[in-house]
Parts: sequence; C-alpha cells; structure tokens
Amino acid sequence: MRVLVWQWGRRGAGPKMAVELARGLNALEGCQAVLSLSEKAEILRADPSVTNDLSVRTYTTLMSLLGRVLQAPWLVRQLTARVRRIRPDLAICAMPGPLDLLMAQALRRAGVPVVVIVHDAQAHPGDGFPGQIMLQRLLVWRADAVVALTTHVAALLEAQRCMRGRKAIVASHPPFAFEGGTALAQPLAHGGSIRLLAFGRLLPYKGLDLLADALQEMGQTQPGYVCRVVGKGPDAPWLHRLADVPGVSVENRWVPEGEIASLLAWADVLLLPYREASQSGVGAAALAAGRWVLATNVGGLAEQFRSKPQAVLCAPTSAGIAQALRQMIAQPPPVPEPEGNATVKADWASMAGKLLSDLWCVLPHPAGSSAAGPMAAKPAPRTKS
Repeated sequence: MRVLVWQWGRRGAGPKMAVELARGLNALEGCQAVLSLSEKAEILRADPSVTNDLSVRTYTTLMSLLGRVLQAPWLVRQLTARVRRIRPDLAICAMPGPLDLLMAQALRRAGVPVVVIVHDAQAHPGDGFPGQIMLQRLLVWRADAVVALTTHVAALLEAQRCMRGRKAIVASHPPFAFEGGTALAQPLAHGGSIRLLAFGRLLPYKGLDLLADALQEMGQTQPGYVCRVVGKGPDAPWLHRLADVPGVSVENRWVPEGEIASLLAWADVLLLPYREASQSGVGAAALAAGRWVLATNVGGLAEQFRSKPQAVLCAPTSAGIAQALRQMIAQPPPVPEPEGNATVKADWASMAGKLLSDLWCVLPHPAGSSAAGPMAAKPAPRTKS
C-alpha cells in the first residue's frame, strides 16, 4: 500500500507530524509512505534524513498566499498530474492548512481517498489565521474520513455539520523526539533549583496569566525554582507580569527546530497551564525527552497524560497550579527515563498501523480487494537502519 502524507506548513508541529507519521507508515510491512512538504519547511534543514518526495512551493507572506490562490486552476492540474504519477492508494493530511483544498481537489480528480487529521475542532483564542476554521470545515466536508487525536476533539467534531453525521476515528498522539547534541540527563540531575519550562506559542488560551499568578504565590512560600517561558506570541500583559516574577525569564521568539532538544534537556518540568486544549505536541515531546509534565485538567490534556506516571494534572486555576508545583517539589513523581529513538519509532509505527486498520473499516475498498485487506489488521513493524 502506498500512502501519500502531506502537510504544507513551513514550521512548527504540522511538518513534524507529517514526517513522523510517514516514518511510522514506512516501518510497516507492505506500506510505503510518500511525503509532501513545503519546499521551505524548516524541518528539511533541521533533519537532513527527511526526504521531501513531493515538494510544493507554498507561500511566505499574505501576498504570496493570495498569488497561489489565484493560480488555483493551474496548481490543481499540476498536482493532479503529480499525484497520478505517484499512484497512492490513500492520502492523509497530517494537519490542515490554507492550501489543502487544492490538494483535496487534485486527489479527487486522481481518484485517491482523502483522510484529514484534525488537531483542533474549533479555534483557540488568539490562535490561527482568519478563516482557518472555515477552510478546515470545508476540507472535512470533502474528506472521505476524519481523524481526531483525542476523544475530546472527536466529540466536538461530530457535533459539526461538516462531519455529515459521520464518526471521527480517534488515533493517539505518539511522542515527538527531537534530535540534538545535548545529553538527556534525568530531571534534577543538575543539582540546582528545579527548572520549569513553559514552551510553545505564547497565546491567550495557554493560561500564562494563571502561571504568572501561581509563580508569584510560589515565590512567597516556595523559593528555589528557575522558570523559562519560551516561544512566540504577542507582547501581552501577562508576559510582562511573568518577567517581573523573581526567577522567571521570558524569551518571546520563535524557537527553531534544531534548538528544541536542548531546550527540553535544560528543563525538569514542562508546564502546560492551559485554559483549554485539544492535545499538546510539546507535551508529547516532553514525554519522549523524559521530562516531568504538569498540565491543567482541561480538554484533551487529561486524556493524553492521565496514564503517564511522570505527569501531574491539576485544576485550571492559579491556586491549583501553585499547589501542584509545591507537591512536585516536595514529592517528585517517579523519575522518567527518556524514550529512546527505537521506542518512539515503535510508538509511531503502532499508531500508523492502527490508523490504517481503522481506515480500512470506513473507506471504500478497491475493486477486487478482500474484506481482510492491508488495513484489516495492524501490520508488524520492521526494523529500520
């Protein structure tokens, strides 16, 4: 079976998701993944092992995006020809983006079933671009199958008209592993104050105002922590409040793919003080790096972390976050071991195998195929060099 995996974002979790999913598919017997990324995807520079099988010129500015939209008829014809040469049995959008309707149209012309992995069923405050959810719902409407990464997101999706009464397939979000030259020692092995890290896009729904209040309270009663808040976001009041807390530094900047491993290696605890959430990619990366995770009990975070002994869930309030941090300092959770590359690869292969099996139950079977086709049972992973 040949599966086309596409995601045309230039940086962030989308291209990473596509790369890891493609690797998981390639680890299955009888399955070949074809990866399609933006020609300017940051991950191509950060990880030379990534092969961009179907490179696409996307956009870098709003004007260049509008230019690509105006070229839509020509782009669809070009994509259709390229897809027909590849001859995939199935295509999976790893995370929706602005130009995906063009690919969906090309795949439809080529007779290829389209699957969309939806990360957020609705926009978070301050997140995304104008019209993002409208475009996503149009894509979901046209898709042959829809996948969510938590039951929380699946339930929100299934209430939307774009699902046309269908059920979403629920898949897992395996850990992200980031390569880097920094050794991953156990938490607190550095012998100093506990290191707290809030990392990712610094947006309103991330609860950074709650974190500011919690750390101010912690500073009064529990000294001895160091906290870094790192990521890109608006110059918001809560960032200034955080920067004024003793022991806290704020780095409002984009973190390139190549720096993420060293950033996680620095931390003892990853903080997810969210007000709402679908799931967390940075949380998945922290698990792979053997870090403790403190997350608020909202949205899909409980589903993602409640079975993880190195994770602590708390109420989505400043008092709840402060209390959980005090408890972690007084009685740390079990010391986690970093998940090696072999374990992470196996997790992605397992996720990919189950996803294909679930898709086989809902997608039309090719003419002449048996009911127990290649997606009916989870294929066994094969060892990759």
